[in-house]
Amino acid sequence: MSFKPPAILRDMPRWALPTLAILVSLSFIPIALIARARAVNFRHPRIHLIPDMDQQFKYKSQSFNPLFLDGRSMRMPIDGTVARGELASDDHLYRGMVDGEWATTFPMSVTPELMARGQQRFGIYCSPCHGLSGNGQGTVAQRADALQMAKWVPPASVHSDLVRSRPVGHLFNTITNGIRTMPPYGPQISVGDRWAIVAYVRALQRSQHATIDDVPPDMRSSLR
Repeated sequence: MSFKPPAILRDMPRWALPTLAILVSLSFIPIALIARARAVNFRHPRIHLIPDMDQQFKYKSQSFNPLFLDGRSMRMPIDGTVARGELASDDHLYRGMVDGEWATTFPMSVTPELMARGQQRFGIYCSPCHGLSGNGQGTVAQRADALQMAKWVPPASVHSDLVRSRPVGHLFNTITNGIRTMPPYGPQISVGDRWAIVAYVRALQRSQHATIDDVPPDMRSSLR
């Protein structure tokens, strides 16, 4: 029994079928090129229809750069530039440590201006969780308690015996790097402002645990 092709093929011109076969074969070429591009290393960059900043113009070392008057692409460091990792040369100021131990003193004078700055920064960064008085009952903490959040860890009170016993260097490190569920605030708060906050925290602690001996002698009679 002989095979009879379908009517649609019998009605097609003789050149149509070979042409269709050629077109189908050509359609596999893009797929083959894509597969080759993914599997083979090339000496030159591939064609980027959408660059997406993958390849950017840059000046190489010792090359000419017409942007600057001296024509040099390699620029001298700006005055005061500090290399990454070299900033913390003063451990007391930048890390809150002295001879490998937590500092018990401030690296700058504690002035009324420093205290006022610490109060302002504390109100911005710390009070939402710790409260304006430092008792751990800020608006965020109160809201979390109201929602009965199962994984919520209440913020510590700065008046607890544990926090009061910590040296100022430890408090500075806590602000810088965070502790437990408290995130680090080093990227948001400058070094000087962190020490200002520590000074204000110490003032808050003393205000809640002051004794008559903390009052100047000439003023004690007015308090009794």
